Amino acid sequence: SRQGLYNLDPDRKGFGYGVNGAMTRFVKVPARCLHKIPENLSFEQACLTEPCSVAYNAVITNSKIRPGDRVIVIGPGTIGILCAAMAQLCGAHVALVGLKKDAERLSIAKQYGCDIIVDDATQWALEQDGLGVDCVIDAAGVSETLKLALKWVRPNGHITKVGWGPQPFNHSLDALVQKNVTLQGSFSHNWPVWEKVLSLLATGRLDVRPIIGGIWPLEQWNEAFEAMHSGKVVKSILKPN
Repeated sequence: SRQGLYNLDPDRKGFGYGVNGAMTRFVKVPARCLHKIPENLSFEQACLTEPCSVAYNAVITNSKIRPGDRVIVIGPGTIGILCAAMAQLCGAHVALVGLKKDAERLSIAKQYGCDIIVDDATQWALEQDGLGVDCVIDAAGVSETLKLALKWVRPNGHITKVGWGPQPFNHSLDALVQKNVTLQGSFSHNWPVWEKVLSLLATGRLDVRPIIGGIWPLEQWNEAFEAMHSGKVVKSILKPN
């Protein structure tokens, strides 16, 4: 925490689960936690700052993607789609991979200009020179996708794991050694990352409007959550009266 990396502090507590509050009209927080929303940024779009910061940390801080890189993002959830958008901002050629059941989310992700792939990205990964992609960002919530990442990444390439996968991996990591691949974890975000993201949102360089599936009053929270759970929308916003 002395380095400003409070996201990696093992004693870190969050509002609503480690510290009382969050779902109240007024919340008392330390001034060091606060950010000023730019005047030209709507409150609804600013609501997406947190997941955008997760994606920024995964792609910009921890993946070091360069213009011209070929990047595969696994998992079309909120974080996966935003990771694809961030990689596009870096000048990479990006493919987002999902399953058939992710069709609606994948169609939303198309608006960010990335290639959309259902199930198997092997052909896309190998089409340039047969060696694989420069970087795979694993934003899926299962452990087994790391096996796919190892298959699709090129020798001396990079894998960033941002999706939680608590299940056993049940697979050898020999490919990691054989290909000389870097495996990087990426967790959460910190204050400077939030500031960068707010700047990107305010300038319009990062547009979160495609992933905002609707704005619901607080009383309709169940409907809002169900819309996300079913995959009908990527992100629901609850607006208190």
